[in-house]
Amino acid sequence: MQKKSIYIRDIKAGEKICDTFLVAEKSLAFSQKGAPYLNVRLKDKTGELDGKVWDDATAWDKVFDKGDIIRIQSRSASYKNNIQLSIIAVEKAAEGDISLNDYMPAARRSGEEMLAELMLLVESVQEPSLQALLQAFFLDAELVALFKRAPAAKGFHHVYLGGLLEHTLSVANFLNLACGQYAGVNRDLLLTGGILHDIGKVYEFSYDRNIEYTDEGRLVGHIVMGTEMVDKKIATLENFPPHLALKLRHIILSHHGDLEYGSPKRPKTVEALIVHFMDDLDAKVNAFQEFIAASPDGPSDWTPFHRLLERYIYKDRKADEPTTGD
Repeated sequence: MQKKSIYIRDIKAGEKICDTFLVAEKSLAFSQKGAPYLNVRLKDKTGELDGKVWDDATAWDKVFDKGDIIRIQSRSASYKNNIQLSIIAVEKAAEGDISLNDYMPAARRSGEEMLAELMLLVESVQEPSLQALLQAFFLDAELVALFKRAPAAKGFHHVYLGGLLEHTLSVANFLNLACGQYAGVNRDLLLTGGILHDIGKVYEFSYDRNIEYTDEGRLVGHIVMGTEMVDKKIATLENFPPHLALKLRHIILSHHGDLEYGSPKRPKTVEALIVHFMDDLDAKVNAFQEFIAASPDGPSDWTPFHRLLERYIYKDRKADEPTTGD
């Protein structure tokens, strides 16, 4: 197995790049003069960049597809303050020569470590029916394997392998703190709702190479899918209190907060409201941090415009500069 010699985050303008990358997107386009060329979006575990195939584009278009890992010969250049590769030659990489871990970004902590931490919170739930429900999920080995690997989104927050588990753990930790801040909050319901709020994402996305929506993910979505999963697990348990099931379902159905963001219902219980805001907080903090980390280095203290957040983000690099004494 051959190791990658360079990762995207380390590529500088003016370099000759001969290495392997995963094809995230590919499209055939035509110049104003009618000449065909290939647009290619390449990725590895450190980021993504654009590539262009200018010569013999129609021939090279038949050599590889989206989702393939390819070995390219290319030259890097700066274009609109971003690195772009001009690709001269392409070949598909042999499966035995690659490790998928080189091409898919992943959470910094291991799945086993994060799951063990989450299980401490699971085990702290005292209400017998909710504890039984959580055990029904986390004793399902096939589901847990997907849960440890799944991303939390395709393009906004925790967009990497293990992102769903990392996000769920962070939300659950927030909820564990919040329940002591407000009187009358049902801690067990709050934690269970937070732990299961995004469980449908294990089936909303496919994530073998690129993160894509499944057919069910596009047609139904993780909110309804997660509610259905909870209903199916509850159906296997004896004497699960109907009113408790109703409140849990409401947490999942309302956790995006507003109808325009995909929630069939807005939060109408204290527990649902807290889960919504903790979910939103963790997602947006991660989106800020990841966008700052991925922004190109340069003289500006600001990132490029974030389309989904609709703002520029301040990098605040001066906060890391050492202060000098008199």
